[in-house]
Amino acid sequence: MEVNPPKQEHLLALKVMRLTKPTLFTNIPVTCEEKDLPGDLFNQLMRDDPSTVNGAEILMLGEMLTLPQNFGIISFIQLHSPLSTNIFLGETFSSYISVHNDSNQVVKDILVKADLQTSSQRLNLSASNAAVAELKPDCCIDDVIHHEVKEIGTHILVCAVSYTTQGGEKMYFRKFFKFQVLKPLDVKTKFYNAETDEVFLEAQIQNITTSPMFMEKVSLEPSIMYNVAELNSVNQAGECVTTFGSRTYLQPMDTRQYLYCLKPKKEFAEKAGIIKGVTVIGKLDIVWKTNLGERGRLQTSQLQRMAPGYGDVRLSLEAIPDTVILEEPFHITCKITNCSERTMDLVLEMCNTNSIHWCGISGRQLGKLHPSSSLCLALTLLSSVQGLQSVSGLRLTDTFLKRTYEYDDIAQVCVVSSATKVES
Repeated sequence: MEVNPPKQEHLLALKVMRLTKPTLFTNIPVTCEEKDLPGDLFNQLMRDDPSTVNGAEILMLGEMLTLPQNFGIISFIQLHSPLSTNIFLGETFSSYISVHNDSNQVVKDILVKADLQTSSQRLNLSASNAAVAELKPDCCIDDVIHHEVKEIGTHILVCAVSYTTQGGEKMYFRKFFKFQVLKPLDVKTKFYNAETDEVFLEAQIQNITTSPMFMEKVSLEPSIMYNVAELNSVNQAGECVTTFGSRTYLQPMDTRQYLYCLKPKKEFAEKAGIIKGVTVIGKLDIVWKTNLGERGRLQTSQLQRMAPGYGDVRLSLEAIPDTVILEEPFHITCKITNCSERTMDLVLEMCNTNSIHWCGISGRQLGKLHPSSSLCLALTLLSSVQGLQSVSGLRLTDTFLKRTYEYDDIAQVCVVSSATKVES
């Protein structure tokens, strides 16, 4: 009967632990009403408990810090409690690696390697790839590795040790430590296109972790085509205050909206008039801190939006009053842009409606308009009906192709009587 030879024991022992900060102590308050048998006994015990918060004893959160309960040489999943083992995308993963000589002989040419295997790549995290000449009994080699986590999913830390015994035999072994990287934030974006070339971006950021976050920075890094203005602050008493108040904490499962306005740079706006097709807006840069100051950072991929289609000719309003007086002329300024790839010869026609009447000559020639070129028109109107009235009735005809473009509901104005205007 064949007997398998016993597995040879290694002279070196590998210990790996994840470095984490301590957590806040949590207690379970036990209370009762005064008319119950214990009376004030439970409340007095909580007040005397040094781990509770003075004046807020019934809260579960205490003032003390607790260290991880286990520092053994086991998998990261078993090393701490479930909350402390979670590693979130954008945080820094730190680990302590120690190789100890458990034998009574000197070991030579020790080489310790630490690689992090993800679903897409394998990274070398070792601080030094040089071998240690010798390691005496009861001595150890220590190393601390750091890595900013940039992928979601399963990660495997591969620790390999190679050495040479006194007899010249080369030995090698390795261990695997698996842990999961979770997503800390849920980011959703919405785009709103203005009448001009401006684009408004709304970013909804939700904290999907189990602990509050301090939102240190949420900014938009625009692409080369845009300038960005943040709309998340107000001016109060000469000071710039965020719309979220003085505290920028985001509680678990809470969502916060951030708003940004992007304007095309002058050189791009002048060249093309509008930016067609799918355009790159930029990317969000989010920096936060956990309740113990651990920092995390996320950058989204390049945000893209589909630019609205304006057809061959785009008509936009450059200036229009909000309120006008009944039966008194008012002025608007229109901008006409040739969005096609051909030259147009345009004729302007103005059609009156039941409430809005155009003042001027209809059917006048605007002349030739080259591709990506624009012209501005100053037009005069008056309204014969009070209330919120819609500006409609503009027609542009291209004499080359005999094609007419109709523009209704261009804008709305509030029409008031002269007496109402004076009172206001």
